Amino acid sequence: MAHDEVVARYSSLARAALQGEPIADCSATEFERGSFGAGGYDDTSALPAAAVRASLGCGNPVAVAELREGETVLDLGSGGGIDVLLSARRVGPSGTVYGLDASPDMLALARRNAEQAGVANAEFLHGTIEQVPLPDRWVDVVISNCLINLSDDKAAVLAEAFRVLRPGGRLGISDVVVDGELGSERRQEAEQRVGCVAGALPVAAYRELLAATGFVGVRIVLTADHGDGVHSATVQAVKPAAGEGLEIRPMRESDADQVLAIYQAGLDTGQASFETVAPSWEGFTAGKLPHLRYVAADVGTGQVVGWVSASPVSSRCVYAGVVEHSVYVHPGCQAHGVGRALLTAFIAASEDASVWTIQSGVFPENAASLALHQALGFRVVGTRERLGRHHGVWRDVLMVERRSDVTGA
Repeated sequence: MAHDEVVARYSSLARAALQGEPIADCSATEFERGSFGAGGYDDTSALPAAAVRASLGCGNPVAVAELREGETVLDLGSGGGIDVLLSARRVGPSGTVYGLDASPDMLALARRNAEQAGVANAEFLHGTIEQVPLPDRWVDVVISNCLINLSDDKAAVLAEAFRVLRPGGRLGISDVVVDGELGSERRQEAEQRVGCVAGALPVAAYRELLAATGFVGVRIVLTADHGDGVHSATVQAVKPAAGEGLEIRPMRESDADQVLAIYQAGLDTGQASFETVAPSWEGFTAGKLPHLRYVAADVGTGQVVGWVSASPVSSRCVYAGVVEHSVYVHPGCQAHGVGRALLTAFIAASEDASVWTIQSGVFPENAASLALHQALGFRVVGTRERLGRHHGVWRDVLMVERRSDVTGA
């Protein structure tokens, strides 16, 4: 649905709510039967009637996000403000909640509702969910209720959510999804009946988009079946945690020179690999999976200080969930937790991608790498003795692996 259409539609609903009229963005029967609106909440008794009346969501993202005292929260598409008011109560006076909406009428309604509720720790912003008017790494949690499906640029929405989240921040949303690809006729029938199906993604596509953005720990749970392959769902994900001043994000082609320089620095130690010269970028990417590549970057300078990636073990389908990984850290940033943060994010992302075994080879002399891997659940499964000559010396390799307790368990 086009942006202007969405704004016009919800502005008219806001004006109706301001006049005390009951509103719904699908048929009244479906609205009630599908637990849309206030039906998704356990208790709204302490909220202004107008906030409850203007609730047009498909769930309770406040509960999904597991908000805590003192956190900063952003609600994408805050509408009449019901989720902002509930979040403000959860985070308490030491926390802050931002409600973002593109409709001035909805913002007017939400501000009036917040005033009536006596909420002082909420701020409402005018803007779009594709271009959030907040600084980088500003909030702890991003929530949204049945709005991302309406955007015609969901990649931009999720990229903005990732940008404004602090490392370790959480995404907790309710949204409408579809079960596989719906044909045009089936989708049209669902839109006429449910009302908010336009633009809804299949679950698999939603997962892929979250992963491509950089989120890990992705969990999508179907919560209500609206028929014709349409479901309400909760979507949870995490921005990878990182050390002070760092951010872990997907590797980009523009990172090539820095990634390869760190690779070469690791090879120069003589303890990282049998290789002695880093490949070209073309050679590097040809040997790696197109996903499961991350860098740790300095948030101030953008400098890459470490990276992790995965290579397929075999093209045979029986090994589809087995990968071999590499993790390298800039020599000036070692012993600062960079490798641990990268590997932790990589493990979470690999489980999202249905990987059941991560494996690698470590020289016995590389005690730091071995200790890191063992601390994160890897075990030594054997030693390949005198596997190859390195700078004229025969060397053993310890084979380490980590079996997922989520995928294939």
